Amino acid sequence: MTTQNSRSTRITQITQNPPASHTSLTVHQTARPNGFPTRDHFAFVESPVPAPGPGTALVENLYWSVDPYHREMMDGDFELNAPLEGRTLGRVIASRDPGLRAGDVVLHRLGWRTHAVVTLGTHGTRKIQQYEGVPLSAYLSILGGTGLTAYVALTRTLRLKPGEDLFVSAAAGGVGTAVGRIARLLGAGRIIGSAGSAAKAAYLTGHLGFDAAFDYHAGTVRELLATAAPDGIDAYVDNVGGDHLEGAIASLRDHGRIAWVGAVGQYNTAEPPAAPRNLFDVVGKSLRLEGVLVRNHTDVQSEFEEFLVPHLRSGHLSPDVTVIDGFGRIVDAFIGMLRGENLGKMLVRA
Repeated sequence: MTTQNSRSTRITQITQNPPASHTSLTVHQTARPNGFPTRDHFAFVESPVPAPGPGTALVENLYWSVDPYHREMMDGDFELNAPLEGRTLGRVIASRDPGLRAGDVVLHRLGWRTHAVVTLGTHGTRKIQQYEGVPLSAYLSILGGTGLTAYVALTRTLRLKPGEDLFVSAAAGGVGTAVGRIARLLGAGRIIGSAGSAAKAAYLTGHLGFDAAFDYHAGTVRELLATAAPDGIDAYVDNVGGDHLEGAIASLRDHGRIAWVGAVGQYNTAEPPAAPRNLFDVVGKSLRLEGVLVRNHTDVQSEFEEFLVPHLRSGHLSPDVTVIDGFGRIVDAFIGMLRGENLGKMLVRA
């Protein structure tokens, strides 16, 4: 069932019963995929709910983030037959840490499990400051690592100036929608996005304020972008790589900038694509290409919240999320996200 709230937040709900309160479920990766992952690469492991030790707290998880980078980590970074990591939002239900009390809501990276024992300052664990009028889903999407990635890409990597024209690939995804929202608040000129279907492209222009958008299946990215931005672009946030990067290099004006966030276009391929054929134009146009790792910019979180929270509280801005209900559907949510079945950030809710 798909619902639309009064602030144009898209929420896709698939109901699933939660596990019993005395049982903890954890998702393990059991094999390395060769190409696109399937459910057979994962297993749900049941165990008793753990107890917190000194200096730790037990968290019952409320929301889980499934992200494109998880696919890349499946090729070797994730240990087999061990719990998967990932950004998670949970509520403290028992604590032996004086810095955490029952009822506190924390973010952590202990990931795909119903319960976690956390320690402040490790595995990204921090207590969130809850703002009145801001939904919990925001803390894992526009106000979480996804939004912070977009903000850092725009303000630190690209140093986007008011009036500059911007292209965003995978623009209907989590980071892409956040980039579009934040770039508009920063005073960007024309904002152009690519997406995986005509319906998603229409969503970008009809609901998210993009000036132009295209379905990258409708032709070559280079030609489609040239049509959407005939006068060129100043900056590009790359979530795809490959032909999107090549097309952006072709459209960038002299001294343009590229913030490279991800390469979802190659995560499921056995061999990475060759470098863009026009890569040397980076020299000819004096372009700058820089990778973006949000973990290098955690010090920006307070500034980011100060910038964004007033817009969330006023209703001027809302999280763009697709929410699947039930921890038992987390693998389905992950695979669905890789297939492009989400608009905005893909989340799983307990």
